[in-house]
Amino acid sequence: MKNVPQTIDAYMDGFNPEIVEIMIKVRSVIHEAVPDLKECISWGMPTFKLNGKNLVHFAGNKHHLGFYPGTEAIEKFKNNLTGFKTSKGGIQFPYNKPIPTDLIAEITRYNASEIKALF
Repeated sequence: MKNVPQTIDAYMDGFNPEIVEIMIKVRSVIHEAVPDLKECISWGMPTFKLNGKNLVHFAGNKHHLGFYPGTEAIEKFKNNLTGFKTSKGGIQFPYNKPIPTDLIAEITRYNASEIKALF
């Protein structure tokens, strides 16, 4: 079985510099959108937690960055996601197009408001 990285930095070590640059930007956007998040690796992906709950994940792939905000966020932002391949809980942002950092920040803030409503 492949060694699962224990930190986001270790996760990014295996990717080419162009993809790492995108991941660093997305990581920064997530932290700017919702300060004081905890980072970990969950499901083998960089994960950001708020109040102990998974907020969002991302994952590097060959041709796209997978962003995983969950099913409710996908439904809420479906009108903003036309032109991107989506699944039940994820969005594929192709590397050959600009990564929509404003949208990532907005989705991250939405998920944070949903989690905060639980407390």
